Amino acid sequence: MALSAHDAFAAGGGGRRRRGRNRRGALAEINVTPLVDVMLVLLIVFMISAPLLTVGVPVELPKTEAGAMQDRNDPITVSIRADGSLFIQENPVPFAGLSPRLKAMTGNETKKPIYVRADGRAPYAIVAQVMAALSTSGFTSINLLTDTGGPSSGGANSGDTPGQLRP
Repeated sequence: MALSAHDAFAAGGGGRRRRGRNRRGALAEINVTPLVDVMLVLLIVFMISAPLLTVGVPVELPKTEAGAMQDRNDPITVSIRADGSLFIQENPVPFAGLSPRLKAMTGNETKKPIYVRADGRAPYAIVAQVMAALSTSGFTSINLLTDTGGPSSGGANSGDTPGQLRP
């Protein structure tokens, strides 16, 4: 009686017999460590790049106790630097061209909010002239942007005397 090679292994005669418990199968688990690493890197990149997405004209805003505003889509900002130079968004503009350029940008829609970002060291006269020019041009929603965390306005918990500013 002749045995084929297959029969010899099946009978346990010449080969090594494998059992299911000794054999290592493929892992059915997903390794999440690389996923977590990638997500943390993306989180750090977005945390660093998010503050850089604001308007690009560098001004040092004065600090007030007012709370932060809710962001709106596509705001129009007028920036005033410490030397008195004016910018609409990131583009420099002379004072005489301020109102015509804003009207052209808004399509004569005077209800669109205009945000004025003035450097804390900018002369008050220039800031007042810009706001007056916007008002006389028909813009009704003029907002003055400041940083939060400034001196108190003299509420009940303030220890300052009226008219005295804290350093």
